[in-house]
Amino acid sequence: MTPGDVRRFGDAGLVVSTRSAEAAGALGAAFRSAAVEGVTDVVSGLDSVLVVYEPDLVDFDALAERLRSATARPLARRDPPTIVLPTAFDGPDLDEVGRISGLGRDGVVRALVGATLRVSVLGFTPGFAYLSGLPKRLRGIPRRSKPRQSVPAGSVALAGGHAAVYPQSTPGGWQLLGRTDVALFDPTTPPYALLAPGDLVRFRAVQPGELTPPREGPAPRQPNRAPDGYVFEVESPGLFTTVQDLGRREVAHLGVPRAGPADPVSFTLANALVGNRPDAACLEVTVVGPTLVCRQATHVAGVGSGVTVTLDGMAVGTGRVIPVSPGQRLAVGSTGADLRAYLAVRGGFSTPQVLGSRSTDRLTGLGLGPLVVGDQLEVGHPTGTMGDHLLPGAPGQATPDGPRRLRAMVTNHASEGWQAGLFDRLFVVDEASDRIGLRLRPRDGVPLPASGFEGRSAGTTVGTVQLPPDGHPVVLMADHATLGGYPVGAVVITADLGELGRCRPGDLIELSAVTPAEAVQAWRSLRRALDGAVAGSYPVAAG
Repeated sequence: MTPGDVRRFGDAGLVVSTRSAEAAGALGAAFRSAAVEGVTDVVSGLDSVLVVYEPDLVDFDALAERLRSATARPLARRDPPTIVLPTAFDGPDLDEVGRISGLGRDGVVRALVGATLRVSVLGFTPGFAYLSGLPKRLRGIPRRSKPRQSVPAGSVALAGGHAAVYPQSTPGGWQLLGRTDVALFDPTTPPYALLAPGDLVRFRAVQPGELTPPREGPAPRQPNRAPDGYVFEVESPGLFTTVQDLGRREVAHLGVPRAGPADPVSFTLANALVGNRPDAACLEVTVVGPTLVCRQATHVAGVGSGVTVTLDGMAVGTGRVIPVSPGQRLAVGSTGADLRAYLAVRGGFSTPQVLGSRSTDRLTGLGLGPLVVGDQLEVGHPTGTMGDHLLPGAPGQATPDGPRRLRAMVTNHASEGWQAGLFDRLFVVDEASDRIGLRLRPRDGVPLPASGFEGRSAGTTVGTVQLPPDGHPVVLMADHATLGGYPVGAVVITADLGELGRCRPGDLIELSAVTPAEAVQAWRSLRRALDGAVAGSYPVAAG
């Protein structure tokens, strides 16, 4: 199997076209096995492979040439198991699918139950399997014009020529036919996903009462306990405070989002101040932060434009190292004009790891989750030398007076009309935005025109700008789904991902197109600024 066209996907990714999902799966598996230095994820779509890499370590042209010359053997054939999913067909879109297909409600159920489907690829969310082999009249069912913000776990759905089951409660734009109660993903037990490419799947119709009742929202989390000692106890959790490290790598092919900091710039500066490794876990604060009671002497640093930090009620400043003694109350207040800020502790927060990371992922619920009262937070061992303070003009520490500018590279999916409507105009950040996606509304109220491209589900990255049929762009954030079927018109460049994470509802956003050379220059400039942002060396031992 030889790959086809290779093209850029922003400044930290490339896409390789393939003839089929099977070819994409084989090429993706082969390239993951090659373990190329600087490549962080390889995601197979339905007719493409996305390779995500570190722009510091990987040259696009060299990586593209390596892929052009790559060959991959077809994945080994095996006697595939058949997994039967009991399903209650009572979904909210069943009548609409019956109308579009011409089969009617009962005909849709009969057609789906009578089919044997095959898993093409995994992706979107952990354990989400794209099932091929639908009857002909169900293959043309489109995605919804506007995705739902929350699709219940276990929902059986159709869109874009495939069927699927949503393993977790997530946003989604597929047509919902019913639900099953079979668990499709377990992050604690390899191979994690119930279904694998090549497996056969059948749906068996049952009555709703035969299934386990769906859970109404996530179960309340019990406070995290640290039997070996801890440094902070959570007295008040704040609005939405999570632990974030650099996220989960090399698992996107299972549908697991990377997660990690929404604002990697402020995260990097916070860790640098207290002498942590770049991948140490911090607290990500949203709007209003937590109150923590100190149990062991330590040092912390709060970073964010306008964020307030107090110690026993006294303001102690931000962007500098702060000693904290046992019994003191450390409170992170408002984040100011930016949506998020970061609190780093010397040694990094040491909460339980899931799939190699401490990060909390809002899309799928992996990780500790938002802080709750009573959480006990351990820290790791100190490593490097602490700094003292951030220099004036440090990256990301000044909120712009006007609209926030996000630079992006155009993809080949965008029509000329879409490009004209996407760039150099103002959008408003919608209230429905979160760590999964930044939802934008055109300020003038005029939706973007149709893209002229109907997507086949393909890999996505942070900064991917999707266009659902309603004409309101969505910029994917840290907890985004790993595959998506909406057309992609641009990808925000790596240098502006921090600004993307600082956007809050109501902010004005302007997207501007840049060239690959401009994206590289912007990233190099940011790296130099980050390397020179911390001044001094903190001389005082805590306590």
